Amino acid sequence: MNGTHKTALVLGATGGIGGEVAAQLRAAGWQVRALVRNRERVALRADGFTWLEGDAMNAADVLRAAEGTSVIVHAVNPPGYQRWAELVLPMIDNTIAAARATGARIVLPGTVYNFGPDAFSAIDEASPQNPVSRKGAIRVQMERRLQDAALTGVRSLVVRAGDFFGPNAGNNWFSQGLVKPGQVVRRIVQPGQAGVGHQWAYLPDVARTMLRLLEREEALQAFARFNMAGHWDATGQQVADSIQRVVLAHGGAKPRASRFPWWLLHVAAPFVPLFREMVEMRYLWQHPIRMHNNRLVEVLGQEPHTPWDEAVAATLAGLGCLTDSSLVLAG
Repeated sequence: MNGTHKTALVLGATGGIGGEVAAQLRAAGWQVRALVRNRERVALRADGFTWLEGDAMNAADVLRAAEGTSVIVHAVNPPGYQRWAELVLPMIDNTIAAARATGARIVLPGTVYNFGPDAFSAIDEASPQNPVSRKGAIRVQMERRLQDAALTGVRSLVVRAGDFFGPNAGNNWFSQGLVKPGQVVRRIVQPGQAGVGHQWAYLPDVARTMLRLLEREEALQAFARFNMAGHWDATGQQVADSIQRVVLAHGGAKPRASRFPWWLLHVAAPFVPLFREMVEMRYLWQHPIRMHNNRLVEVLGQEPHTPWDEAVAATLAGLGCLTDSSLVLAG
């Protein structure tokens, strides 16, 4: 990408994937603008970003922040992950409008939520998108709007990945289910079934993949979609095994593993919207779901990949779950 055009707007820079992409863009020499509803929240950050006050729900705010950029990273979620049905599609529409006005390429972090059981077990970019969850249906609509916008000249890049984990990954199954942030790991709660493979994605690898694709703009279609192979847990046990090895290596006692109490969520689901959504997503843990990255490898040659234990160690350190976390983060 031409050096004079290396300016990006990141929506959702205070979150997991948005923050990681923003940090890697800045490290690669990009000028990074970040939209935030309250600048006081980020006033003391020494991240090198230009923080602009505004709301992704306000089309004028997004357009103003996007002027002069070549990339808009759309990594924003509704506050508290609530009111998806009301807020998510208007936000992507605002980003599309800003991209149309400025000529910027949109970058959207994709998920496996788009897919239902009819697409399992091997998923490629052309697999049918028939989700069984409400959030999955919204994700499908987001991608369709980007695809439709490409017909009128709006460029976009969707990078689909498995369940996020990483030092600053935010809300995800690893940090909210497998372990407890801020506590030394003594127990690992596994949502999946033994022998059922699961797709994970290490956040720094996802961000690095996005950057490398942006560097190959000439190889990208107007609407470009890529799957990441990420970290494939073939047995449903590998992530737990890695956590146990890392904890032992850092002076802790070997954590015991137990199964996630799905039955409790079923009981509470009628009364707690978050639990209802988690129950809707359970099918993703009941089937082996593997994403194929052939198209990505054709463009990049290879996919950025951090070894299991290194990625898990950095994640646990970032969550404050190791007795010597500072040593891991410093390394």
